[in-house]
Amino acid sequence: MTFSRRQFLHTAAALGAVATFATHGAAASKTSWTERRDLFPEGVASGDPTFDSVILWTRRPSTDQKKVGLVCEVADDAAFERVVATTHVDVSAESDWTCRVLVGGLKPRTEYWYRFADADGAGSRVGRTVTAPAEHDARTVRFAFVSCQNANDGAQNAYRRMIFEDEHASREDQLGFVLHLGDFIYELVWYPEDRPQGMYDRQMRDVVRYANGEKHDDFYIPTTVDDYRAVYRGYLRDPELQDARARFPFVPMWDNHEFSWQGWQSFQEFNEITKPAQTRKVAAMQAWFEYLPARVKKPSAGLEKFDAPHVVDAPIAHFDDNGLGTEPNNLAALKSLTGYRVLRWGRNVDLVITDQRSYRSRDPMGRKEAEAFSSKDFPQFIPEEAQQILDGGRTYAAGHPPAVIRYGDKEVDNFAKNDPAQTILGAEQKKWFLNQLKSSRATWKIWGNTTATLDMRADPQNLPHDWPYKWPGAGYAGFGGGDHGSAYVERGEIYDFVAHEKITGFATIAGDRHSFWAGYASKGLPPQKFEPVGVAFVTGSISAPGLVEAFEHKFPKDHPSRPLFLADRVGKEKPEASVNMLLRHGVRSCLDYARNGDLAGAKALSNPDNAPHLSFVDMGGHGYSIVRASADALAVEFVCIPRPVERSSGANGGPLRYRVINHAKLWESGERPLMQVEIVEGDASLST
Repeated sequence: MTFSRRQFLHTAAALGAVATFATHGAAASKTSWTERRDLFPEGVASGDPTFDSVILWTRRPSTDQKKVGLVCEVADDAAFERVVATTHVDVSAESDWTCRVLVGGLKPRTEYWYRFADADGAGSRVGRTVTAPAEHDARTVRFAFVSCQNANDGAQNAYRRMIFEDEHASREDQLGFVLHLGDFIYELVWYPEDRPQGMYDRQMRDVVRYANGEKHDDFYIPTTVDDYRAVYRGYLRDPELQDARARFPFVPMWDNHEFSWQGWQSFQEFNEITKPAQTRKVAAMQAWFEYLPARVKKPSAGLEKFDAPHVVDAPIAHFDDNGLGTEPNNLAALKSLTGYRVLRWGRNVDLVITDQRSYRSRDPMGRKEAEAFSSKDFPQFIPEEAQQILDGGRTYAAGHPPAVIRYGDKEVDNFAKNDPAQTILGAEQKKWFLNQLKSSRATWKIWGNTTATLDMRADPQNLPHDWPYKWPGAGYAGFGGGDHGSAYVERGEIYDFVAHEKITGFATIAGDRHSFWAGYASKGLPPQKFEPVGVAFVTGSISAPGLVEAFEHKFPKDHPSRPLFLADRVGKEKPEASVNMLLRHGVRSCLDYARNGDLAGAKALSNPDNAPHLSFVDMGGHGYSIVRASADALAVEFVCIPRPVERSSGANGGPLRYRVINHAKLWESGERPLMQVEIVEGDASLST
């Protein structure tokens, strides 16, 4: 599909970007340009490329001018001897000195270079970007997906590794873009003096100081748009992140930390207090819009600023049948920026990106009443049946939910029995999402979900009879809520739709869990029917700490359940992550491995019903993932690096822990997908 100039200008206005169109002829640059990175301290970026356009970004602050005029140049060579587009754009304090330029008329699947300069010729660094292939292009699509970078307590070595490998790859093997699945920033910030002990083995870095920050426990959160802007500026001065944005076009989507850690809709939750925060939601969306170039929508069509709607922090007391707060300020805040969208890459990929935070109903497992299903005797475990009942709300058991839920010798009130079933997507977005899946003609329909969809469960019902404590659940255990891994009703609705509409090539890629996962998209697990309709993957965090790291520092060494999560070995500095085996094979394998250290023998005791949906899981993995999507196969590569406690000085970002490739051939309608795991290098034996 091609667009007229009129349509292109309308698109640019809707995106809040200045528009320019590439010329058919190319000429040498006429701009006086001298690189001055100090004047463009956050670098440059490009976002959401299509086959003929891309959004470009920079920030040029000033302390003595109300407005700074910039020239933006785009060339098809790094020396700018063949400039194909030039335009002028102004930056001002109103948008925190940032700008967005939509460049159209570009060639498909082509490298371009871009830069900015002010009236004195002081220039930004040079950025590189790549357009998408044409819609009929059947060549393999390659892209990376990442999530969860915490510059406050970690190093972004994964980006250095990504850049290094891409620079040494052939043009055909280079990445087309980087999909960022959220937690681009962490709004929770620890000041080093308030946490001198650091975080686990990590020291706190002085990333930002909030001018209007609000303190909770020993960390601070932003309260104004200037606070949110400040944390983006702090993150973008990280050299690895800035270099990655200069080399690759990014396709970003927010998760929770771009607004608030335990936030949903326009609510914030801290210390068991839930309060409306519509003004902060709008501020978070404004800063996201200003710093991350993407084809997201805002209500107004202004080119130079966000145009934040006026909202107040009004109580949100009434909810519709899908759990959406109907208070006008809440709705206005949620509509201030719409992030869900579809991007097409050639014939083989439709990337369908959804928002898991703005429209979701309250997570029943996040309510204080759900604490009744937690036990110090069984840390981390929640009865799976309790999760399912609470998720279903009043729809559970065909509209006949139980009044109480048994937990050992207790009967716990079913506090969700009158609530609608949990939704993460919300009614309007879910309808849109299903329509995109149905109408897609791409080989692979890839769901870019910021949170995971794979069940996380264990089988404590199979613990030895002489275990010190009796498991109070009826069967399997889950690990709490928060994503589609425990949103059984909505996930089932989606997977039933995929099956009914005979949709093939359905794959989910996700982040948020700070761990690597590969497996199958199935509505149910044993004792229910296991009927996969697709494949699913989760990428490890770029740098944010994960569950294994927390266990190493917090799990009591004398607790009977420790071997289920950590296997201690004499002479080893760190315990092994037996939680991977727990999730993949069950408690019998874990306990045997902890006793004997015999991996093959332990896996021989695997419970095949615990996780038939999993082929790989590493709860301690950091790094990034690469998708290769062709006309007949999908491969997802996990590139896992050592724990990023300190910045690596190497050009390659440091060593690898492992490289694993998950292969899936395209299946026909009615067939089950089949995954094969290939360990290319390193040791990931506890993860399979």
